[in-house]
Amino acid sequence: MKATDKLRAAGLAIILAWGWKRAAIALLAGTVSAFAMAPFNAWPVLFVSFPVMVWLIDGAGGGRLRGIPAAAMAGWWFGLGYFAPGLYWIGYAFLVDAPTFAWLMPFAVLGLPAYLALFLAFGFALARLIWTKDASRVLALAASLTVSEWLRGHVLTGFPWNAFGYALTEPLALAQTASLIGLWGLTFLGVAIFASPAALIDGPSRGRKPWLAPVTALLLLVAMGIFGVVRLSLQPTTMAPNVKLRIMQPNLQQDVRFNYSAKPEVMKKYLMLSDRASGPQSNGVRNASILIWPESAFPFFLTREADAMAQIADLLPKGTVLITGSVRAPDLPPGAKITRAYNSIYVIDHDGSVLSIYDKLHLVPFGEYLPFQDWMEKLGFVQLTKVQGGFIAGARHRPMEIPNAPRVLPLICYEAIFPEDVAAREDRAGWMVNLTNDGWFGISTGPYQHLQQARLRAIEQGLPMVRAANTGISAVIDPVGRVVARLGLGVEGVLDSSLPAAIAPTVYARVGDIPAAIMVAIALLFAIRRGVAKRTSWPKSNG
Repeated sequence: MKATDKLRAAGLAIILAWGWKRAAIALLAGTVSAFAMAPFNAWPVLFVSFPVMVWLIDGAGGGRLRGIPAAAMAGWWFGLGYFAPGLYWIGYAFLVDAPTFAWLMPFAVLGLPAYLALFLAFGFALARLIWTKDASRVLALAASLTVSEWLRGHVLTGFPWNAFGYALTEPLALAQTASLIGLWGLTFLGVAIFASPAALIDGPSRGRKPWLAPVTALLLLVAMGIFGVVRLSLQPTTMAPNVKLRIMQPNLQQDVRFNYSAKPEVMKKYLMLSDRASGPQSNGVRNASILIWPESAFPFFLTREADAMAQIADLLPKGTVLITGSVRAPDLPPGAKITRAYNSIYVIDHDGSVLSIYDKLHLVPFGEYLPFQDWMEKLGFVQLTKVQGGFIAGARHRPMEIPNAPRVLPLICYEAIFPEDVAAREDRAGWMVNLTNDGWFGISTGPYQHLQQARLRAIEQGLPMVRAANTGISAVIDPVGRVVARLGLGVEGVLDSSLPAAIAPTVYARVGDIPAAIMVAIALLFAIRRGVAKRTSWPKSNG
């Protein structure tokens, strides 16, 4: 039997599958797809798993209501298979305070994927609504899933983790297309490219050239690679003058960071590690003009602890500033009880003066606040950070001033996964800093995925990205995505590096998601028109 015959037989078997077999196929295809994300980056598997999506939607046509409910159900099972292994690491966060939260871990590990799978169910249903009978149905799927993935990144504050477009970010040359069309454009192209082999099973009634779709997809993939190679060759890494970074990665256990009694231990470790020599020519922190500590670095309100601020002032030589995360108390009348706080970034001078403050704008649901906070607290629920009333969201996203260095755009924790959070076209910074605490998630795939997504923000904007993570992965990334320096996961240490210089604003930095929206709109209109044309060309029945 020829390879095409075997493929046609496999595709037909999936199309005709029903009941639990259909659910199992969708679940398995979704699970396989998860290996396209970091740290595996095995994106060629999508050439196998994404055609299954097309055939599942093909097979839904035998169901009621034009097959839309059956397509949605297949999409939900695919999504569950994709998100459960891709996001298993979220369960580690519930073990930090196991007596309080461990019982919730199964609900998080399966509940969040089950919720996120609803967006894929919507994408499959939308695709089925505009489905065609030829290779153009691949474009219908690509457009529909891009819409559903965009919604996943925005509804209820959004969670676009492991969006399909990240499959095209490794090798680095492929990721350069993001400088033109961003994450959502990559998502559209990724689905269209990887689902294209589904057309190979089409017979003459569905198109005379079933090979045309996958060949076009491969040529597009090659073109993306060539564009990336050329762009990388034209953009060598250059360094900003007179800016020396030192990133401190303490690798503290997560439970220590919530214990006020650990204050002396935490401060001693931070101070000693920050001034540690990193090589024969190193003079510790005296070599650095900017020292960077990770998110929420202290189990106390930093600026309300005079001794801690004095120790920081003693540590910093003249001309060196500290960028650090810290919880920040709101401005209240003297003697008022503090019940809520900000998750903030401070810039602190060598004399202990606070030069600038940024308050996190995009808070983590269930981590930093609860939806319907007051109601859920009355039922006895608390978010993982245990801040009564939840954290307070900041007012706006803005660059911070840094002495003798370009202005920096601050991103706390998962703010780096939202393309729109860094798209400050009217007030462009010179670099981005991402302070995070991936210690919540242990030694798992989560921190690798976080690094992958932060790196794409650098490529989209043409700005260097500097990451300081409690347990790793800390890194310095140039504006085209090269990792200039990094500290591995679960490692204690310091990372010394110059600051890569920014490049000219990219197409994406100038126009945002407009190109991706145009691609999706054209694909939707093409699929709808194609479907209407096919239906109106069918011969009318005589009976």
